[in-house]
Amino acid sequence: MVENGTVQSVERAAQVMEILAREGTAGVGEIARELGVHGSTASRLLTALEAYDLVERDGDGGRSRLGVGVLRLAAAARSGMDLTAQAGPVCEALAEELGETVNVAVLRGGAAVNVHQAQGGRTVALHNWVGYRTVLHATSSGKMLMAHLPAATLEAALEAPRESFTEATITSAETLRRQFAEARERGWAEAVEEFEDGLNAAAVPIRGPEGEVVAAVSVAGPAYRLAPEDLPRAAEVLRRGAEQISRRLGYRAEVNG
Repeated sequence: MVENGTVQSVERAAQVMEILAREGTAGVGEIARELGVHGSTASRLLTALEAYDLVERDGDGGRSRLGVGVLRLAAAARSGMDLTAQAGPVCEALAEELGETVNVAVLRGGAAVNVHQAQGGRTVALHNWVGYRTVLHATSSGKMLMAHLPAATLEAALEAPRESFTEATITSAETLRRQFAEARERGWAEAVEEFEDGLNAAAVPIRGPEGEVVAAVSVAGPAYRLAPEDLPRAAEVLRRGAEQISRRLGYRAEVNG
């Protein structure tokens, strides 16, 4: 019974911190109402958190906010949150579910650099792209990363000349702008035989603690297995995986949204 009570107290303390992260500040009464507990219980939770500098309370109004102890914990946690380490297990599961190659790419020096790759059962002989730089305008990951650039940076990038790799490669700045807007709205980008003939891909964003797009996770496969009409379903699978990776990196949609 004591153990159950302890677990419940831990859960409530975590809920208090989530409330403060969302609201900025809150009074004892507000916290008590949201938790569905008596005011004295909410006050004891705040006192316990205050003892570890996880919560700070105003001396007069009694409103509470997150304390400096949260920064200490965040710094310790973030130091171990390497993107590839956090994405790896999720990407393996995605590759298994989709049966195709899954890559994680980051934006570096005007290119998409692949930092992790997982292969599905049907792709054992596919080239390993880890460490390779790929173009932005003709790949799904590159498009997703470009779509979330600041407006001025994006416009500067679109002024640069673009190479055609296949007959389907899009080099028009205006067409790319429309694709980027669509990618932001629907949450995924596609590349249909734009980088290699017979190769299709879809990508979704991975977000960091503040909601910023820090990487893209993509699936790629031959057109006869991953046809254009298959990309929306694949993108939905990727979206669920990207949410897991983003949470591992500290992103909370309910707080950042």
